Amino acid sequence: MGERDRLYAILAGAVGAGLTFSAWMGVNILPVLLIAGLIGVVLASRMFYQGGFKSRLVAAPRLASGSVPGVGFADVGGQEAAKRELMEALEFIRAPERIRELGIRPLKGVLFSGPPGTGKTLLAKAAANYTQSSFLAASGSEFVEMYAGVGAQRVRQLFAEARRLARREGHGTAIIFIDEIEVMAGRRGRHESHLEYDQTLNQLLVEMDGMESTGGTGGREGSDAVRILVMAASNRPDLLDAALMRPGRFDRVVRVDLPDRHAREHILRIHCQNKPLESDVNLTALAAETWGFSGAHLESVTNEAAIAALRRGARRLSRVDFAEAIDKVMLGERMDRAVSEGERRRVAVHEGGHALVSELVRPGSVATVTVVPRGLALGHVRQGQDEDPVLKTRVDLEAEMAVCLAGAAAEELLLGARSTGASSDFEQATEIGRRLVLAGLSDLGPLDPDLIGQGELWEAVRGLLNGARQRASTLLEDRTELLSWLADRLLEQETVAGSELRSWLAA
Repeated sequence: MGERDRLYAILAGAVGAGLTFSAWMGVNILPVLLIAGLIGVVLASRMFYQGGFKSRLVAAPRLASGSVPGVGFADVGGQEAAKRELMEALEFIRAPERIRELGIRPLKGVLFSGPPGTGKTLLAKAAANYTQSSFLAASGSEFVEMYAGVGAQRVRQLFAEARRLARREGHGTAIIFIDEIEVMAGRRGRHESHLEYDQTLNQLLVEMDGMESTGGTGGREGSDAVRILVMAASNRPDLLDAALMRPGRFDRVVRVDLPDRHAREHILRIHCQNKPLESDVNLTALAAETWGFSGAHLESVTNEAAIAALRRGARRLSRVDFAEAIDKVMLGERMDRAVSEGERRRVAVHEGGHALVSELVRPGSVATVTVVPRGLALGHVRQGQDEDPVLKTRVDLEAEMAVCLAGAAAEELLLGARSTGASSDFEQATEIGRRLVLAGLSDLGPLDPDLIGQGELWEAVRGLLNGARQRASTLLEDRTELLSWLADRLLEQETVAGSELRSWLAA
């Protein structure tokens, strides 16, 4: 027993004896007992918090750590521009002597910015492999608690663990990767209830400022000095605090965008390396059909195609399996939805109108058209593009609006009236028209969105909608027989390939 514990025992015995004697003398000791009980509860709570409970609160976040990751830049499909920029930023780790000769200040932070599923975490792992650095990964949400000071303590522990790990593995460098960093590093002053978010961010800023030579924070040099590079990923870099984004902290912002057609083909080839494919599988064609897919989507497509092959008892993945997988990733599983014959006919006419006008205004744009219900959709036209346009003209946007309104126009032409199934098409066409007007491409010319009235904006958009609807109706009226054939074909076999539609258009 320690000296302090012995003193507490003597004091407790004396108090107990005094209370017992007072009770024997007839003194009412109940108020004293109540006050003593309250004091005891407060002291016990404080000891519990400072002991086991607080130690659990400030425990380091769950880290994905260990030796150098086995992921290299060759395993990251596409993203060639992001990889080149990142490899250039990593030269200060690979060639520190040459960097010192040129007087270059080593980078302290690299931020990956882009949509979900584009490979930001893979790039961080590949960077650790490229530089042979120890690697630690954590999520921004693991640093924020309701108790003030916990997040800051976790940040300190994270950097200390990075140094210990690098020394234990014999590496002179370590990479810390923080996913969803905007959770812990948003603009200060947004949270008025408590300052836990701000304290966590402040500690991260301090740690990054002290990383210049880092045997520890504060720039102390030593024979066992470990250089730390912080990498982070965010879908919303606009939410990050300005102090974190200044030079000297996150020196580089690497944009990781959705892959283009060539990158999608590269990603598909990587994920199909361990999968047996039939001769009818054309990855170049699949890349064109998966416009707008991220790397995560493409990995899921190859996995779902393998599941589809397993389900039908095949030993190789066929074109049919990939078509099923693409639709499943885009829209979800097939639905056993009870649809009447009249509704199926309407859906077939609607989707046939979309597909036919799409081929007329943008030849080669239809991959497949189907009336198989998936998710919330009763049918769908899957687009395929050889090129991924970055810029669009008024002609391109007006063509997109005509395709959106072609479903309702086909219903009016063959069935006499539109249905509620076209409501989402109207919303999409309205948004395209609004984007066209605000981009200065309409007859109104360049304009300030804050100065134009809502009525004037709507009139301009409505004029574009009426023009697109009239264009779609005219195109379909000239091809009524083909539209009726396409609807019958969809009712018969549920799915029609774009190549089949194009052959009928060319006949």
